[in-house]
Amino acid sequence: MSGFLQSQVLEPRFHAQLYLFGPEKKLGINSDYTVFDQIVLDPELTAGVPADQYFYTGMDCYIHCVESLTGTYFNAFSKSYGEKALDLCREVFLVGDEDSADKLMMASYFGGMSIAYSQVGVCHALSYGLSFVFGIHHGIGNCIVFDYLEEFYPEGVREFRQMMKKNDIKLPRNITDGIEISKLEKMADIALILEPLWENALGPEWKRVMNREKIKKLYQQM
Repeated sequence: MSGFLQSQVLEPRFHAQLYLFGPEKKLGINSDYTVFDQIVLDPELTAGVPADQYFYTGMDCYIHCVESLTGTYFNAFSKSYGEKALDLCREVFLVGDEDSADKLMMASYFGGMSIAYSQVGVCHALSYGLSFVFGIHHGIGNCIVFDYLEEFYPEGVREFRQMMKKNDIKLPRNITDGIEISKLEKMADIALILEPLWENALGPEWKRVMNREKIKKLYQQM
């Protein structure tokens, strides 16, 4: 599932990926054998969730779809689910109505399915470093990173900013200001390890486009 039901340590997803922290990096479990036999989608569980947290977890779904639909691993399966999830996210965060919770729950499911046989991209690769070094939760971490990725996802970032304005969201700024060099290097280490994400985003020759210094410069903007 894309976004909801997450914690700082473990983030279950209905597309059979689990993330957890190890001693050196954020780890993942992804296998055809871990697919759930049944799932429960209950929008009432989101009642009372603070507006900013609701937005951050919803944007995890939105960003999943942007990365999936623009990636080199793109396929008909991810396209079908991703496009519908994006449409639902737009209805929730740019229009809004009494069915928004129901729509976001379905968008979350579709967003997870979109990358079941695809992959995420630049935003997730960078957000894992923020999570590991700063303990920032996944949803807000993605939002912090995505706002600086107009070079890679111009249309998605512009729409994301419209959603932030519509929902009166103010992201944390200058979180890496004064960061120790060792921590900055660690974040770059974690990002560079995630080669499938970079390949999906930038193609098999991604190392010609992205390197350690560019990754560190991106982090230093945040």
